[in-house]
Amino acid sequence: MIAFGIFLVCFFLYFFLVGLELLGSGAKVMSGCTAGELFGDDTNPVAGLMIGILATVLLQSSSTTTSIVVSLVGSAISVRQGIYMIMGANIGTSVTNTIVAIGQMGDGDQLERAFAGATVHDMFNFMNVAVLLPVEVATGYLYYLTKAMVKNASTSDGETWDGPIKTLVNPIGNKIIISNKKIITAVAQGEGNCDVGGGFYPMNCTEETYSGCGKKFGLIGCDKDSGDCPAFFQSDATAKDDKVSGGVVFFIAIVILFTCLAGLVTVLQKMLLGMSTRIVYKATAINGYLAIVIGAGITMIVQSSSITTSALTPLVGMGALRLEQMYPLTLGANIGTTMTALMAALVTEGTGALQVALAHLFFNLTGTLLFYPVPFMRQIPLSAARRLGRLTRVWRGFPFVYIAVAFFLIPLLLLGLSSLFEDGSKGFTVLGTFLTILLALGILYAFYWFRFKEGKQKCADCMGEREKKRIVMRDLPSDMEFLKEKVRLLVEHTGLPEDEMADDGKKSDSDTPTDDNEVEA
Repeated sequence: MIAFGIFLVCFFLYFFLVGLELLGSGAKVMSGCTAGELFGDDTNPVAGLMIGILATVLLQSSSTTTSIVVSLVGSAISVRQGIYMIMGANIGTSVTNTIVAIGQMGDGDQLERAFAGATVHDMFNFMNVAVLLPVEVATGYLYYLTKAMVKNASTSDGETWDGPIKTLVNPIGNKIIISNKKIITAVAQGEGNCDVGGGFYPMNCTEETYSGCGKKFGLIGCDKDSGDCPAFFQSDATAKDDKVSGGVVFFIAIVILFTCLAGLVTVLQKMLLGMSTRIVYKATAINGYLAIVIGAGITMIVQSSSITTSALTPLVGMGALRLEQMYPLTLGANIGTTMTALMAALVTEGTGALQVALAHLFFNLTGTLLFYPVPFMRQIPLSAARRLGRLTRVWRGFPFVYIAVAFFLIPLLLLGLSSLFEDGSKGFTVLGTFLTILLALGILYAFYWFRFKEGKQKCADCMGEREKKRIVMRDLPSDMEFLKEKVRLLVEHTGLPEDEMADDGKKSDSDTPTDDNEVEA
């Protein structure tokens, strides 16, 4: 039984990783053109940060975003803008494990722990940016540090390296869909677009193979090594067709993720009952600094911080891994994921790419030094994550609102405000200033209302009411069946026919006075 349990764990974990791969590929196909259009060279620090967040959320991969940013440095964007976009990518990557945490919504205890485990990544990245973005704008700390480091460095074009996890999951993923990352870079550099005649569409394929399409593809490509095309490839597809295919694969990936997550949690719960759970607790009670090294090492191997944190989130949800241990592993994953950009920079001509990649590394190292060694600072992201976890107890729908606000609404709002200042028109600048003042006043009032006008309690009451309605709607069918059964038993007990009860009900309704005259009578 133990051997069979281990087999099931490996089975569900493997297809969980396949689901993550398909999630990223589907997202790149579905929103690759939009993400490519976000990049530009005339952006202020806030806009660069928001572009990094939105691009990573759309592409579902910080590794892809950082690789694209690294390749664009020196041609489409400056080193400084690349640094701000890398900061945003660090925030955007945490959306994946937050989505994974939602898969444990069926159990309130698991959801609270899993959501806290997922959002501790968010909290660290948000706080790290809140501290280092102003410092970078004011002093150029990362820019000048990395500039000195790459002074005598030299890089050249070369091949990239795929980690072992990619090697394991690619055989299945490549049979389903392959995203063409070149189109994202080309759109960002202004060298093409997704319209007909934009350089990628229409495709001229004599046969559905890599060479049969002249090695030129749209959003969905073919396997260069085997020459085969995936199942969702269409030789006569338009950009719209490919985007629909990407959306379908994205949905399938979500189903695979949640199914494998449910299976993985169920098997692990049965295997970790009783004494074995305490053994796991002791096994994971390692020194925090060693946990950072382990997290970094695992992420360097799998080439994705999303994979590392998403695989650990279910363990936090089921209670096998404490939040205090998840935190240093997350910090290590943040450091380890910078190796992807470094390797991409080493095979990119020019030192600007290497400078941005090193800035990514020192950004995460500085954040780790700020928010881990000192116990008081360490507790700030941990406490914030616990509070977010507890809010899922109040309302199960909170994770969806959190993702929508933190990863879409706020970045889009700030990006829109930034674009007004970048337009160059005096009218837009005045409008942007006016809206910024209104936004600042709104934030101050919201803070005042929340702290001094019982806003906190009102928000809790509102979410509590929503949760009550959700429970009522969930239990309504079973409650109706219960009431019907009770009525049936009552009829049997009294011996009164159901038809007669119905007639009495109609008669009593018809006998009810309908106006004042009848009431007086």
